[in-house]
Amino acid sequence: MKKRVEKSSKEKVDKVDSVTDEEPPKTADVELDFTELCKLMGVKEIPFVKIKQSTSTNRGVMESQMTTWSSKPCLQIELENEDHGSVKEVKITGWRVDEVVLQVLSRILSSLSNLQCLHMWRAGLTDSTLTSIRNTVSLCSNLRKVVLEGNLLPEQSYHLLIGEDSMLTDLSLRNNHIGEEGARLIGLALSTVHSANKNLLSLNLTFNSIGDAGAIHIAQGLRLNRSLLCLSLSYNQIGDNGAAHLAEVLGPFALTHEEIVERRKLLIKGEESTMVQPSLVSLADSHERPLSVRSSSSLDRLNKTTKNPTKKKDNPKKDEKPAPGQAAKKEEPKVAKKDNKVPRSQAGKSAGKDNNLLVSEQEVRIRQKWKENVVETVIPLLDPGIVHTGGKVIHPGNACLTSMNLSGNKLTEQSLKVFLSSLEGQGEGGLLHLSLNRNHFPSDCDTFLKIQEIMSLRDPLKKNRSGQVEDEHGEPKTTNDA
Repeated sequence: MKKRVEKSSKEKVDKVDSVTDEEPPKTADVELDFTELCKLMGVKEIPFVKIKQSTSTNRGVMESQMTTWSSKPCLQIELENEDHGSVKEVKITGWRVDEVVLQVLSRILSSLSNLQCLHMWRAGLTDSTLTSIRNTVSLCSNLRKVVLEGNLLPEQSYHLLIGEDSMLTDLSLRNNHIGEEGARLIGLALSTVHSANKNLLSLNLTFNSIGDAGAIHIAQGLRLNRSLLCLSLSYNQIGDNGAAHLAEVLGPFALTHEEIVERRKLLIKGEESTMVQPSLVSLADSHERPLSVRSSSSLDRLNKTTKNPTKKKDNPKKDEKPAPGQAAKKEEPKVAKKDNKVPRSQAGKSAGKDNNLLVSEQEVRIRQKWKENVVETVIPLLDPGIVHTGGKVIHPGNACLTSMNLSGNKLTEQSLKVFLSSLEGQGEGGLLHLSLNRNHFPSDCDTFLKIQEIMSLRDPLKKNRSGQVEDEHGEPKTTNDA
């Protein structure tokens, strides 16, 4: 009997495939297509489709209606305009999505060229259905935001949505009981020494059970990730140990043996790939570029520029003038004396003068040649700010992350001191917003006040006209919120 049911279901799927492949609709009508496909698949209780149009006048009303829980299965659709093919957002709230309905959704969503957000709250997802959703998301050309909240997965495979090839920019995984294992997988998806997610800008992990061990895994993922801008870890039972690891990644940290080995491989590869191309970038110009920028597609840009060296032949004589080049070299020692930091183009020259900042001349030469191929600093292990000191290779830290929320955890003043040290050690870029309210430290402790002062100077959104620090809702704030 079981085999008959499986065979029947497979026949229905094949039938849907043939219908959608042979007769693709000229203009998408989600309500009609969804209902017809559900009937074709034998869905007993077909969810009704609720359509709302997104306009500036009824936006607030529409959003409140869109998030209303329904006792009956309901597919909520938000349109960009009156055209039913302009679906901008799809919401499923409070009803279980089984494999059959997911098959229908997969075909509907992939045909919506304007779809930007998929929201699934308490949809009874499993690890198997999440894999199907991942495949569906990859077929949606403009889908960049996914919200999966209240979906408890036994294998915690949420990381599948943020693989190296994922195009998502915003992902919310609130209230999914994500523990240490889920955090470990997410950390690996953010970055390893061999790969990194290049598109995710915002990750919300609020109201989970990540804890100290999970926070350490997330911190590990932040070491070499240069795309993530906003990270929320509020209400995750994180204590001083986990918070300290998160703080250390923001400031200068020592590379591990594995990272050093991979760095050497990249340096050798860079030297080999640039031997064909003579240097055309002057040392004087190289130190003008910022230390850290978003790395949306670093390796892709590197490969493209390496394969197309013809772009460097546009002005072959401009950088060959002897006078400017000589002038630039003479000015370098003077700059090194004024600034305690080693300029990128001068690391080799200052190595002999400062034993604490030892960078070989060969490495400086390789770095410069990499800059000719990569306009931006996009490979963390080749960051020009890396220095050798005390027998260790020190990375300047993750200055790409601009917002971190650690509210409602178990931080004390002990971990605040690590945050303060990292914030003071950050150069260009770095955190603009750090939320630490509702933790285990007094709001008037010296360390917190110093952090609050640094963040109020950095974040323009937290200062109102009178110079008062504001909270996340724009109200004047004097409690534990940095």
